[in-house]
Amino acid sequence: MSERKVLTKYYPPDFDPSAITRKPKHLRSTGPKVITVRLMAPFSMKCTSCGEYIYKGRKFNARKETTEEKYLAIPVFRFYIRCTRCSGEITFKTDPKNMDYTCERGAKRNFEPWRDAKAENYHETEEETLNRLEREENEEHEREERDKMAELESKMLDSKREMAIADALDEIRTRNARIERNEAIGDETAIAQVRDVVDEAKAKEEREIEEAARKAFMTESGEKVKRIVEEDGPSTSTAAPEKKPDMPPPSFARVKKPKKPLANSLGIKKKQSLV
Repeated sequence: MSERKVLTKYYPPDFDPSAITRKPKHLRSTGPKVITVRLMAPFSMKCTSCGEYIYKGRKFNARKETTEEKYLAIPVFRFYIRCTRCSGEITFKTDPKNMDYTCERGAKRNFEPWRDAKAENYHETEEETLNRLEREENEEHEREERDKMAELESKMLDSKREMAIADALDEIRTRNARIERNEAIGDETAIAQVRDVVDEAKAKEEREIEEAARKAFMTESGEKVKRIVEEDGPSTSTAAPEKKPDMPPPSFARVKKPKKPLANSLGIKKKQSLV
């Protein structure tokens, strides 16, 4: 493998480099430097030759040319691409001032909402740029102040609303407590009245029973009725209760029980004789 690789070249003894008239490729062009690059379309465009639409981001093999134009020491580059339909040449270059690209020939840039036809041809000066930035800064500062004031007002409204809600809750609690206290007092009064009525009814009933008993045991002249004792024998109410015979005192002497036969303790039942 190593023998087939040519690492050195042979120069004959009569070789004269000055006799070579052809120049290298990178030294042939005397104009601006042009190189081949791979890029994507920076904006959507329409070809003026065939009407083909080229969307943003489509890839091309383009020629990049460094122009003599500069903006604040930033060089401007020009790119050459071909239409995908008619192979017409389309040229656009960079715009470092507006941080964008400018379409030169071969195509027309499509409409974009943030771009205006007047703004494309208008270039503001440095003084106008400073005035615009200062105006935007002032507007932002005013907007922040308005936001702070609005936030403060919303906080004040929230605090007032919370205080009103707390007062309403306190009022509702007070009213409920008063209602419950009145209900409790009314219940106690009603219970006491019912208790008095029941006691009075019981006392009246007891008086009626006593009066009926008094009338039952008194004569018409007002004398008390006495109980007549029968002569035949004492009444059951006045007779003395019969005396029961005296029981012997308990004895704690040990009494021996008769022993059971061994067959009963073993669980053997003795069969009765049939004779």
